Amino acid sequence: GRFHEQLSEDERHDCTFTLRKVFSSLDTDNRLYPGFNKEGFHMRIVFGCDPNAAELKKNLMKMCQELGHEVFDMGSNDPIYAHTAFSVAEMVASGQVDRGVLVCGTGLGMSIAANKVKGAYAALLTDVYSAERAIKSNNSNIACFGAFTLGQKLAMELLKKWLSCEFDPNCAYQEKVACYQEYDMNRS
Repeated sequence: GRFHEQLSEDERHDCTFTLRKVFSSLDTDNRLYPGFNKEGFHMRIVFGCDPNAAELKKNLMKMCQELGHEVFDMGSNDPIYAHTAFSVAEMVASGQVDRGVLVCGTGLGMSIAANKVKGAYAALLTDVYSAERAIKSNNSNIACFGAFTLGQKLAMELLKKWLSCEFDPNCAYQEKVACYQEYDMNRS
């Protein structure tokens, strides 16, 4: 976040190159550094929530920063959570960020709203297996959480699991994922 913004463009490039080289040489299977992308450096993750979930969002953002990710905050003041969900989903779908995280009371409203944006694939995470399958079987790019339905520690573990997973385009689920992605991109 802030440290990264204080660096010049050349310094950011040098840091990114160094991190990429160090992490890729240390862990080619990406097991030791959950959430680091294939090139070995951090992900850019955008966060948003409604006013009911500000505290959980803040703690999830802090955890991601401590893991070395760059985080962006789309706020938590708008009681119409769909506005925030659309903003986060648009950033993810456009490729401005790698992944998104949305939090509201149950996570349901945020996931429904985010999934209205073409290219956004939001999954409500409630257990570790689903967090893993959201990526490995479904190629989700937005994780949704319920601040009233999950404890903070569980939400953190679910987010760590989700960030540590990658979709394999050669997996058995590719045809299923391609089917809904094609439908999504062709709808008016």
